[in-house]
Amino acid sequence: MTYTTILFAIHDGVAQITLNRPEAANSLNIEMARDLMHAALQCDEDPAIRAVILTGTGTMFCAGGDLKSFAAQGEQLPYHLKEVTTYLHAAVSRFMRMDPPLIAAVNGTAAGAGMSLACAADIVLAAESARFTMAYTRAGLTPDGSSTYFLPRIIGLKRALELALTNRMLSAQEAYDWGIVTRVVPDDRLLEEARALATQLARGATRALGKAKRLLHRGWNETLETQMEHEAQAIAAVARTADAREGIQAFLEKRPPRFQGQ
Repeated sequence: MTYTTILFAIHDGVAQITLNRPEAANSLNIEMARDLMHAALQCDEDPAIRAVILTGTGTMFCAGGDLKSFAAQGEQLPYHLKEVTTYLHAAVSRFMRMDPPLIAAVNGTAAGAGMSLACAADIVLAAESARFTMAYTRAGLTPDGSSTYFLPRIIGLKRALELALTNRMLSAQEAYDWGIVTRVVPDDRLLEEARALATQLARGATRALGKAKRLLHRGWNETLETQMEHEAQAIAAVARTADAREGIQAFLEKRPPRFQGQ
C-alpha cells in the first residue's frame, strides 16, 4: 500500500503509523483520512502485525481537521465533511475492533480529530509537553472521530461537556489525572517507551488481547447476564487457539510463554 500523508513501517511485529503533514501541523485532510482507513485495514488483516503505534511527525501529534482545505470547498463543504468522516470513522472503528492493541504516542498537541484519535486508542502515552483540546466549537463545528463516544465514558459527561463547549486545553498531566492518558513520559523518551510497550504487547496472545478489548468496550451497553455470556463465548473461542494451549502449558511448566499470535 502506498501512502501520501502518513508513514507506515513494520518491525518485529509492531506497525508504526506516523501522521506526516508537518507543514500543516499534521492536520487531517481527506487524503489523510483515507490513508488512515487503509492503514487500519492493513493492521487488521496482516497477521505479522501484532501491535500498532500511532504518532505524529515533528512537534505536533495532530492539529485536527485541515480548516484550510475545508474552506476551499465552499458550498460543497457538507458533502466533503461527510466523505472525510466516512474514511476517518471507518479507521477508528477498525482500530478499535482489530486484535492488535493500538498505542497512541502523543508527541505534541492533540486537537480536534487528533484528540479523538488519542481517545480511541487502547493505550495513550503522552510526552510531558503534550496538550489536549477538543477545539471543534471554536471553529463553529461539532466533534467527530469518536470523541463523543469515548470521552463521556472515560471522564464522565460533565467533564466531556466542559471540554466540548469551552475548548479547555489540558496539559499532559491533567489528561492523565482525568484518565485520558495512560502514562506521561519525558519528551525524549516517548517513542522509546511506546516501542518497548508495543514490543511487549506484540509478544502476547494477540487474539486474546483483541477479544479482551472488545469485551471491555461492549460491556458499556449490555446487561450483566448478556455480558457474561459474551465472556463465556470469548474465552471458549480463544481456548481453541494455539496460544491458549501454549499459555496454559507454560504456566504449568513455570516458564515464559512463547505466543505466536495464533
